[in-house]
Amino acid sequence: MSTHPLDNPLITPMLFYPRADRPGYSHIAGAVDGNIPIDDGVSLGYRFYAHQPDAPVILYFHGNGEIASDYDGIARLFFEIGTSLLVVDYRGYGWSTGSPLASKLLSDAEAVVPALPSILSNAEVDAVPLFLMGRSLGSAPAVHLAYTFPDRFKGLIIESGFADMPSVMRRLGIQPEMFSVPEQLLAPIGNARKLQSVKLPLLVIHGEADQLLPIKQGQQLYDASAAENKTILRIPHAGHNDILMVGMERYFQSISRFVTDLDSVI
Repeated sequence: MSTHPLDNPLITPMLFYPRADRPGYSHIAGAVDGNIPIDDGVSLGYRFYAHQPDAPVILYFHGNGEIASDYDGIARLFFEIGTSLLVVDYRGYGWSTGSPLASKLLSDAEAVVPALPSILSNAEVDAVPLFLMGRSLGSAPAVHLAYTFPDRFKGLIIESGFADMPSVMRRLGIQPEMFSVPEQLLAPIGNARKLQSVKLPLLVIHGEADQLLPIKQGQQLYDASAAENKTILRIPHAGHNDILMVGMERYFQSISRFVTDLDSVI
């Protein structure tokens, strides 16, 4: 059992909403399920929606109430803009083992990177451009990988992301000081701080009516970014969980343009 202050059993259920699933039941032809071993014996489940062998791949980290198999519903929309989609679950989500731990969120994401060549090769995909994308909670591992491995990826997409962890916790009704969580333990999950030194091209997508993570969070991420090539798409009337329903056309147009423009750069 973890003794890390961020893994307090009173905090964890407010940060994570895992659901279990089994691999091998996708209705998307060609979808590949697998597991990525983590050093402490835990494995992370993933589902790879391979479009074409030469299509750019988006490594995707989802929101905290979602699992990889949920993306069966929109994988074809990513195919339509010419990309493959690799969705990785967190501990305790889908067919991943272990239990969700905030203290392991970023180090687990780091373990995904060395597994990528094998995952792509097994799906007969090789030497294609890789992009990072994170939604909501997933913005933290996506930003962290852009910060830690900038040479491995061509661009970063953040949907409905957050700027800093203390503000997220307070939005969820968690007062860090009440649980003896010092600010320095939250700093590593500071997306805006990391983006100050990340020069990867950036696309921020955020709903202007988001009540969970208000639009100012997305704007802070955009403003903090050190990238010369950066864009923010603010979708009017869209909240945190209906951004696709409200702004689907603009959403995918912006991702398509972002990936296509960067894919053409040698």
